Amino acid sequence: MSLLGLTDTRRRLADALVAVSADDGAGRAALGLSEGQADELDRNRALWTAPTRPALERYTGVLYEALDVPGLSKAQRAKADARLAIGSALFGVVRAGDPIPAYRLSAGSKLPGLRTLAAEWRPALAAELAALDCGLIVDLRSGGYAALGRVDGGVTATVVTERADGSRAVVSHFNKHHKGLLARALVATRAEPMDARAVVRIAEKAGLRAEVSGPTEVTIVTAG
Repeated sequence: MSLLGLTDTRRRLADALVAVSADDGAGRAALGLSEGQADELDRNRALWTAPTRPALERYTGVLYEALDVPGLSKAQRAKADARLAIGSALFGVVRAGDPIPAYRLSAGSKLPGLRTLAAEWRPALAAELAALDCGLIVDLRSGGYAALGRVDGGVTATVVTERADGSRAVVSHFNKHHKGLLARALVATRAEPMDARAVVRIAEKAGLRAEVSGPTEVTIVTAG
């Protein structure tokens, strides 16, 4: 797994996650699970011996549906593996091609005996991200995951809906979908964006309505 400076924190959190998941009641309470989600605890209990698959194929949801990994060309998939990274409550950040097991842990979870995940991750993850030599970082993480380790100088994206009267509001329902589309556009382009304006141009070529909203901020606008 990449970003080896995160190894100690990963092991500490993994051990704590396996331990709390061994007790059904404690595991459900710590992870916010219902009684019908026992399979999530089973995954956590088997964490150290479970089969792995590339992170880009492991994670699912609205963002990944929009990214459409199966639809990437061979060249695009190679670029995705080399360029995309994914925020993780358990692993901090993983590269798209890093092999990881199935697990259940969110950024807002609190594991017994440990501080908040943000407190556990912040020192090591911020330093590891600062040491990356990869050009411009476009940070599409949600607030809870961004709080685990900030990226200085990275471009962030906000998704808003524009109503018929011209007013705007930050959206939650389409947020992940449009961030997935932007991630796909960044993988598909041959351009090497160096600033927010270049990110906007890439987004627009992919059919998104985008604008620069600050030196390191872009806004994706959807119709209300």
